[in-house]
Amino acid sequence: MSSYLSEEEQVEALKKWWKQNGTSVIAGVVLGFGIIFGWQGWNVYQTSQGEGASILYTSMENQLAQGDTNAGVETAKRLIGEFGSSAYATYAALQLAQVSYVQGEKEAARSHLQWAMDNAPDKTLAELARLRLAYLLMDMQQWQAAEALVSAAGEMMAGEFALLRGDLANQRGDTAAARAAYQEALDKGVHQGDLVRMKLIETGNGGAAS
Repeated sequence: MSSYLSEEEQVEALKKWWKQNGTSVIAGVVLGFGIIFGWQGWNVYQTSQGEGASILYTSMENQLAQGDTNAGVETAKRLIGEFGSSAYATYAALQLAQVSYVQGEKEAARSHLQWAMDNAPDKTLAELARLRLAYLLMDMQQWQAAEALVSAAGEMMAGEFALLRGDLANQRGDTAAARAAYQEALDKGVHQGDLVRMKLIETGNGGAAS
């Protein structure tokens, strides 16, 4: 963005950008946060899972990568049914949520993410599922359900949940709460730092971001 734009012009440009790209940003988070935040929990549990779960998970990944979605979905469901307490099952549920979302089946995606959050054997995976579910609920414009989910989050991924609180506050018109939440997101660490700084400018507090 040009440094020659006035603050008012910057705000208007950011509003236009968010209107055009906000949905794709949310969708990207719904689909992609497993790569960012799931790896630590995955490494912790990977070595402790049974060989059968590992084989099924690898098979599911290969099927989905090759475009055989139906077979991948069936393998994922089998994995969850036979190894429901494993981290592999949680990741399978996250994969099912992604497939459902891409196919436009948001309620199904919600169900898979809820299952992952409730059944994950690791706190990291559970909070990952909570984060993705909250973004999905926002995408579905189910604001109260999203707020309830975010308010119950712990300290893990604090910056990411602060970003969500800011978005929810902004949606209901509470710009002061939104600004505070966005600044908290930056202070505690957030993956989309540049986007949060844009939102601080949009809510009238660009000078607070560092």
